[in-house]
Amino acid sequence: MSTDFIKTMTYLAVHLTVAFTIGYIITGSIQIAGLITLIEPCANAVAFFFHEKAWKWRLRRKSEHELGLA
Repeated sequence: MSTDFIKTMTYLAVHLTVAFTIGYIITGSIQIAGLITLIEPCANAVAFFFHEKAWKWRLRRKSEHELGLA
């Protein structure tokens, strides 16, 4: 399993816990907190995964450019 995937999943677990807790504190509703927990952090986890990929691509391109490969 790739490190990016593992980091994404652990980040998702933390984010789900935080999202549910905050959603419940604000609304007092388990249902609404659950809905917030399912939608926002899952979208954020996908964005984070691609954010990591974009940074790795950028750093790789920068290294290639510095080596005169690009």
